[in-house]
Amino acid sequence: MVIKQTKSLCPECLRVVDAEVFEDQEKIMIRKTCPEHGEFENTYWQSSELYFKAADHDYRGDGISNPRTKVEGECPQSCGLCPEHESQTILGLIDVTNRCNLRCPICFANAAVSKSLYEPTQEEIREMLRNLRANEPVPTPAIQFAGGEPTVRKDIVELVKIAREEGFSHTQIATNGIKLAKDPELAKNLKAVPLNTIYLQFDGVTEDPYLKIRGRNLLPTKLEAIENCRKAGLGVVLVPTLVKGINDHQIGDIIRFAVENLDIIRGVNFQPVSFAGRTPADEVEEQRLTIPNFEKYVEEQTDGKIKIDDFYPASCIIPISEFVEAIEGEEQVSFTCHPHCGAATYVFVNDDEIIPITQFVDVDRFFSLLSRSSDDIKDGGLVGKAKVISRATVELPKTIDRDKKPDSLDMTGMLTRVFKERSYSSLGDFHYNTLLISCMHFMDPWNFDQDRVKRCVIHYAVPDGRIIPFCSMNSLYRSEIEKKFSKPLKN
Repeated sequence: MVIKQTKSLCPECLRVVDAEVFEDQEKIMIRKTCPEHGEFENTYWQSSELYFKAADHDYRGDGISNPRTKVEGECPQSCGLCPEHESQTILGLIDVTNRCNLRCPICFANAAVSKSLYEPTQEEIREMLRNLRANEPVPTPAIQFAGGEPTVRKDIVELVKIAREEGFSHTQIATNGIKLAKDPELAKNLKAVPLNTIYLQFDGVTEDPYLKIRGRNLLPTKLEAIENCRKAGLGVVLVPTLVKGINDHQIGDIIRFAVENLDIIRGVNFQPVSFAGRTPADEVEEQRLTIPNFEKYVEEQTDGKIKIDDFYPASCIIPISEFVEAIEGEEQVSFTCHPHCGAATYVFVNDDEIIPITQFVDVDRFFSLLSRSSDDIKDGGLVGKAKVISRATVELPKTIDRDKKPDSLDMTGMLTRVFKERSYSSLGDFHYNTLLISCMHFMDPWNFDQDRVKRCVIHYAVPDGRIIPFCSMNSLYRSEIEKKFSKPLKN
């Protein structure tokens, strides 16, 4: 059964081709034909049931009102952002270098094999930051410095300061942790800026995944980096790259490790490997992991403590931003990403017991309450804003199962303060003893879907003023940009 028509990429020549997404044997597949290289058929999602469930949280956005490029050819041939892009920039990315102190064979940045240096100056980085903040109607709120390995730059602390000066409320660095492990002062200096989060590459709790994925046993280095962040009070998000047959059996162990180190670890963002370069078609299918696989493995490897049904697509939180927008009267950033880009849940940790929030909060009812309240406020009429908020506050306790809720978590009180007092800082109380578990499945040329990339909310800023969606950048634009703005390496 054909679900939709879309555009995709030929994995061989990267030209834009017609494609169709269809259901086959309880899986979702994508099929396309290149006039030169023939037909390709690949897995899109490994569960049609979960595909349609996620699609219930499909919210279309309006994009930005000041696009940087014109529409030329077929998407994604004019990324920058163009007028056809349908989502705002929630997280901006800037590659601050293509240098790296590792040689990982799965690196989508391909930093190790480059024979030239891509390393924007501080002035160029400031301009890229300003470009992200210039997005209308809502400036980009969060920035991540990436690479390569951003901590090989001696001025990385200064770069975080510049991001703060330019108005970013959330700053993070994607790192392998080697420099953080070797230099305890780096974590302290970053915390002092302040940096919000270390986005730490973390592929498993034994040495084997590191030997196979990174070429050396980095587990002791990771543990030392985490300890130095703990001493500095610098929050960490673990970022495992999932490779089938190498570390997919350690998903539960990684979650347990995060729970055991909850004082400093804020979340785990699993990322199934995306395939770049000339990977044979049969190897792609053999190694493909999608979000339904991940959710299934989580349930199995946590002995059912975290279930498949506990996960929701990232776009599900749209009712929250709409509610805040309604009561504040100001536009908010909107997570109008495609419902099949990622999934997440929060778990509450109570004396080493893991309790997903979905098991004591009726999430669907809660979101419905927010949506209804937002509509009532926007419609105006006889019911004033204060009355809508008061009515919603009364209905709030009905979304919470008091018998299943941990005694130490005052959900009703916290949400009441948010509704009545507009004290969004109260949401910080929720993060105490909670862990975000998420999975982001980035696309590659094999499973590329134009519909998904138009909804992307994670965008690279580049020196020529373009703002490029993540999956377009890594499938099409990276080599072009690095070549254009790189200098030959000195011998």
